[in-house]
Amino acid sequence: MSTLPVPEALRGWVERIEVTTYRPDRFPLVHAPDPATVLLWRTTADGQGDVLVMGPRTRARYPAPKELPVCVRWRLGAGAARALVGTSPDELVDQVVPLGELWGRDADPFTGPASPDRLTAALTARAQAAQENALVRRASVELSRPQVRVAAAARRMGVSERHLRAVFTAAVGLSPKQFARLTRLRRILPDVRSGSLARLAGEAGYYDQSHMTAQFREFMRVTPRAFAEGRVPTAAC
Repeated sequence: MSTLPVPEALRGWVERIEVTTYRPDRFPLVHAPDPATVLLWRTTADGQGDVLVMGPRTRARYPAPKELPVCVRWRLGAGAARALVGTSPDELVDQVVPLGELWGRDADPFTGPASPDRLTAALTARAQAAQENALVRRASVELSRPQVRVAAAARRMGVSERHLRAVFTAAVGLSPKQFARLTRLRRILPDVRSGSLARLAGEAGYYDQSHMTAQFREFMRVTPRAFAEGRVPTAAC
């Protein structure tokens, strides 16, 4: 057995990548109990290839002897299976399933000679997407705070403002600044009819009441006072 270096982008997601050969005349196949989820790419003696997902194993398995000229195993880190494989590990306990059952047609390219490298690239893309999704979720919380500034939110998350803007806009469809402005507006809407506008502006993080009124008019197309009194453009599309 030998190991391949784990690409930097997969560190923390993949514990190790192992390469081995199985010959039935030398030793039997043994799958010992293992808490990890493993992706296994293999070629058979007739040159065919496939990819299997081996869930956490609570007891040893001894598959029927077969010659496998090349086996590449991606041992996933704890908590990585959902993002990389696409399902919860608790649904895979003591199970071995073809990757195609989880990825559908996306698994089709991984049956040729170059499939180990291509599968590593696919896992890397999934890991990067998962990281971006986590960033977007955290950013949505940060940007919902009163008096938030996008630059400050980016610093707290350890990314550049430019990176946050690109990832967030691609995922949400709105820039971080626009998301924050709309979230702040929605925060005040329930109280516009009953509360003090000056107090409402301060609590929501606007500079002052005139700042709140300007943004309210921009998004709602009426002033807070007109909205509170029901004077809205009912025929608007």
